[in-house]
Amino acid sequence: MKLSSRGEYALRALICLGGNDDKLVPIGEISDKTLVPINYLEQLLLQLKRNGYVQSKRGVNGGYKLSKKPSEIVIGHVIRNLEGPLAPMGCVSITSYESCPLEEGCLLKPLWALIRDTVAELLDSTTLKDLLDGKVDRKLPDSCES
Repeated sequence: MKLSSRGEYALRALICLGGNDDKLVPIGEISDKTLVPINYLEQLLLQLKRNGYVQSKRGVNGGYKLSKKPSEIVIGHVIRNLEGPLAPMGCVSITSYESCPLEEGCLLKPLWALIRDTVAELLDSTTLKDLLDGKVDRKLPDSCES
């Protein structure tokens, strides 16, 4: 999995909206708070709207707001919708499998699968509310703590 600016900026926008208690936030304000250019932000918000995470209202008093509660927005789902599969390599992807010439006896495949599973577990157990509440550091599986 490679998280691009698309995924990071979309999460920034969701965090911004999630911190505004269901009131409409103008795109200029979102841009200022997230440091994402308005033109790019418009594209991201449209995609987030299509995926059911935000809603918008046009006009002078318009803007964007979340269409779900922050506790209902799972970060893993957002990332998959924007970036695609979480697997670091196609040979261990569950949804976009790609064969590998070294398939039989590949000693790296278990590592790639572990990375996929660890990332998926963390992202799928983290909600927007967790991010807003600063609870991400508490999400690490026991095997990841030192």
